Amino acid sequence: MGQKVHPHGFRLGILYDWDSKWFAERDYTERLHQDLDLRRFVLQELPDASISRVEIDRNANLVTVTIHTAKPGIVIGRGGAKVEELRNNLERFTGGRVRVNIQEIRTPELDAYLVARSVADQLERRVAFRRAIKQAVQRTMQRGAKGVRINIAGRLGGSEMSRRETETAGQVPRHTLRADIDYGLAEAHTTFGRIGVKCWVYKGLILPEPPQEPPAPVEEQPEPVAAPVEQAPAAAAPPPAAATGPVHTAISMEQQEAVQRETREGGS
Repeated sequence: MGQKVHPHGFRLGILYDWDSKWFAERDYTERLHQDLDLRRFVLQELPDASISRVEIDRNANLVTVTIHTAKPGIVIGRGGAKVEELRNNLERFTGGRVRVNIQEIRTPELDAYLVARSVADQLERRVAFRRAIKQAVQRTMQRGAKGVRINIAGRLGGSEMSRRETETAGQVPRHTLRADIDYGLAEAHTTFGRIGVKCWVYKGLILPEPPQEPPAPVEEQPEPVAAPVEQAPAAAAPPPAAATGPVHTAISMEQQEAVQRETREGGS
């Protein structure tokens, strides 16, 4: 007998995170069962909203519920009336403050639970099981998946004895820890009994980021010292220029009187 392991639990803490994030020193089992009942309550209240998973984060006095859905309009309702009603019901359910967040799933064909739920709904509508799983595999591969595997088991086609059918495309490395493999399980309630639908969707490898080495310290180079510049000897000051303009010569008083006398005689 093969020993199977849940693909999500196998990679928990390596690739995936926990769906419930809280710590309790006491009343652990009570809170754990409250989380399970809360998820069951949300799925029962919104059966047609294509809800993939519900994350619960507990703080001191606040419970944050994150709903991952492919149809956020159904969860929110007209004018937000439906999500407000859901929040009030959850507050009565938990007995404390509740905040509801809506997270939209852009490509529901790559969500394993939604693919399995789609196949289960078709089986309940009496669609041929081989046609249902083949079309689901083709749609998932067309949306860019690296591989997909769908396994159904039960009284297929109303047979007396249960059997198992599998459809696979691409590669699904279920034992590779680096492989991003989404897993989903759904059940179809038919008139012949329950038919289980399991789905694995391989989206590619998640490689760890290489550790970034700190940059090497840059050595500071000493600044070059400039050589002293020899100053040229100062040039000798030029001789003072010769004075220009009229030159005044000092003369005695007798010479002045003689000049005046000659001037008067010449004029007469």
